[in-house]
Amino acid sequence: MLFFGPLYNLLAERYATSINHFALVKLTFLALDKTFFYFLIFEVLRLIWLLFVRRRRSIKSEISVWIFAFYLILILMLTTFRDTYFPWQLAFNFNRPLSDVNLVFMKETWKLVYAPSRLDFFYNSFGNIMCFVPFGILFPIVFSKKQSFFKTIVIGMLFSIFIETLQFLLATGVSDIDDVFFNTCGAILGYLIHLFFKKLCMRL
Repeated sequence: MLFFGPLYNLLAERYATSINHFALVKLTFLALDKTFFYFLIFEVLRLIWLLFVRRRRSIKSEISVWIFAFYLILILMLTTFRDTYFPWQLAFNFNRPLSDVNLVFMKETWKLVYAPSRLDFFYNSFGNIMCFVPFGILFPIVFSKKQSFFKTIVIGMLFSIFIETLQFLLATGVSDIDDVFFNTCGAILGYLIHLFFKKLCMRL
């Protein structure tokens, strides 16, 4: 880790054996570390682009673009690029059988209901919902002129399918139709939250 290595090592020495599912803590730290690294690259490229483009956004609108970019990078690092730090470390598994993809709706989620640890169930269902709530909130803000409920949900669903496809090809997770469903629900919830605050601001 380039940024959070010392802090993670300190936590690992003290709590690695006492906290259940400490692997999630490691995954979170590693994802944040990589997100900060690639977000710095985005910042440089974005600033260069802004210097040469004629059409510029307002400061408020530009901030939303930066937040959305940070969010997208973080989601990809948490779900897809878990085991690698740099692009040249990626290893694609094009020979992986399609039978590894779960296309039976709620099959795996229902199994987790009876699993010894309920954390897996909440992580798989509510976790997948909550991680796409920011998408539903931020997408219509960033693309304000083209935003609509239908476009937000469709793009959110396609982004989820993109993640599941990469997880399948990189063997970094279980490709599951349930994840697409929960992610889409999260995007819907996020859009409704965005709509609520938008109407609330209009009344003030």
